[in-house]
Amino acid sequence: MSTEDRPNLFHVQRFENEPNTDFSRAENREDMKQALKDVEALFGADYPLNIDGKAQDSRAHIISRSPSSKETVLGTVASANHDQAEQAIETARRAWPQWQKIPADHRAEYLELIASGMQTRRFELAAWIIHESGKSWKEADAEVSEAIDFCRYYSLAMRDLVSELACDYPGEENRLFYRSRGVAVVIAPWNFPLAILTGMTVAALVTGNTVVMKPAEQSSIVAAKLMEIARDSGLPTGVLNFLPGNGEELGPVLVGSPDVDLVVFTGSQEVGLAINKLAADTVPAQLNVKKVIAEMGGKNAIIVDDDADLDDAVQGVINSAFGYAGQKCSACSRVIVLKSIFDQFTERLVNAVESLVIGPADDPGIDFGPVIDQEAYDRINDYIELGAEECETIVSIDLSDRNDGYYIGPQIFNILEEDSRLAQAEIFGPVLSVMKARDMDHALKLANNTAYALTGGVYSRSPKNLKRAREEFLVGNLYLNREITGAIVQRHPFGGFRMSGIGSKAGGPDYLQQFMLPVNITENTMRRGFAPKSADEE
Repeated sequence: MSTEDRPNLFHVQRFENEPNTDFSRAENREDMKQALKDVEALFGADYPLNIDGKAQDSRAHIISRSPSSKETVLGTVASANHDQAEQAIETARRAWPQWQKIPADHRAEYLELIASGMQTRRFELAAWIIHESGKSWKEADAEVSEAIDFCRYYSLAMRDLVSELACDYPGEENRLFYRSRGVAVVIAPWNFPLAILTGMTVAALVTGNTVVMKPAEQSSIVAAKLMEIARDSGLPTGVLNFLPGNGEELGPVLVGSPDVDLVVFTGSQEVGLAINKLAADTVPAQLNVKKVIAEMGGKNAIIVDDDADLDDAVQGVINSAFGYAGQKCSACSRVIVLKSIFDQFTERLVNAVESLVIGPADDPGIDFGPVIDQEAYDRINDYIELGAEECETIVSIDLSDRNDGYYIGPQIFNILEEDSRLAQAEIFGPVLSVMKARDMDHALKLANNTAYALTGGVYSRSPKNLKRAREEFLVGNLYLNREITGAIVQRHPFGGFRMSGIGSKAGGPDYLQQFMLPVNITENTMRRGFAPKSADEE
């Protein structure tokens, strides 16, 4: 079968990805600088909950601080309590019957309005991501593009799902279509505070579910900006409810409620498995078995074959391991190198890593910025100490004298024991393990020696070894001769299996179906006669 003849299962008609900003253009750099200043002028504002279309305060509050400058308070966000969580669920439950009846094409239009709102406020949103999440200009801007893509892709994908599927026989008519599930709880991470939160939320909305949106505490202001844009799109009251707060307190209320039908989560394996367990515990008042969609991270590896282009491999490993300080679930945390080129590759890697620039996220000249908060800073440093004790240190750039933000320099360790804790734990920071493989058999064994199966990569010129990787490398997203981060909506449907995820791929052709229930209606068309018209019909 030729390439032209293959069915394009990824393709959604009329969809085009939102282009990233070209910061080589002076006018774009000036717009970004101005947006950073404009956002800085808004520091210190208060952000309420939004339940049933009404702003609400609470006794407890989240103080949002900049990871680049931890003494800088960005704003104060209301932190919902138990009663407000139940109120948000009740509101979403009341709004659901009417929302699900709105034609899918009309629901899709709301997503397009949200996308347009993001496009209009593009630099402002990127500036908030830079300040609150510590992303570089390039990373923050790309995230805004991804959020826009999710809105437009899912709006078009939903339109494609509207048509009923028919399977008719003589005397019998069969129609299969989709219904929404009900109330969805969206629990989002801080590392993609706009894109992932948007993707999960708009997927639930466009499929006819109502939503309680619970952002991560560390990035609640970015989430508040999304809520503003969604509100301005004209969404009916109660369809989307904004519920920032402490995850440990709100999580059990939201996930355990008998009135919640669907839980959509992105975060750690520990929390994801706890959500799955709690959601499976049914109570007498519950009418539905809860559906859980969860993306839970990875311990991702790149294999470097002995015939690889080392220049490409080194750059790809650096981008994958240290982009956004290694705080992506898709980040490379292990690089597995064939022994014949191990020393040569490692030398080039060290030279490249030592040239990286780490600093405040709002500085356009950095390679990466701080880690997200004190808890992450302490956890990552514990792993660095562990690596120094159990492994051979290859690179350790010490930034402990920088007390203004949560800065950790890149760390590289040579793993001597393949089952070591550093080779198995998801560290979520700028820490890279290098492992030596005897041959490709050994390399694939090392790559698969983890409970996760999210992303992976291979740098090789060998068609045989690339074919083996396709068949034997157990990951949801495999990248050949390129970096393993930076998935793009539609082009790279994203998600893993094993302990990396429950459900199908975000930004892919079957993602929306998880948010709905298939229903089949069969009618006997051999009926005798017709009922007369009623008075109302005449």
